[in-house]
Amino acid sequence: MRDTLAHLETDDAPVQRWQENANCLGVDPDLFFPERGASTREAKGVCAGCEVRLECLEYALGNGEKFGIWGGLSERERRRLRRQRALARRNAASA
Repeated sequence: MRDTLAHLETDDAPVQRWQENANCLGVDPDLFFPERGASTREAKGVCAGCEVRLECLEYALGNGEKFGIWGGLSERERRRLRRQRALARRNAASA
C-alpha cells in the first residue's frame, strides 16, 4: 500500500510538520483522487474533523494543486475559492 501522505509528499517537498497530524494519515490516498464524476463524500468526511484541514487547503492553494481533495475541497471548489480571493484582493487594492 502506498503511503497515505504520498499525495502530500514529493521529492521536492518533504512532509511538513502539520502533515504529521493529518486525518488522512493511514488512509488510502486513492480516496482523495476519485475518478471524474465519482463521489468525494468519503474523502471530505476524513477532512471534516481534521485539525490541519486549513493548513492542507493553504498548501494546495499555494502549490497550485489541480487534482484531488485537499483541505476538504475539490478541484472545482478550490478554483472558486481562488477566484473569490483574487476578486477580494482587487477590490481591496482599488478601495
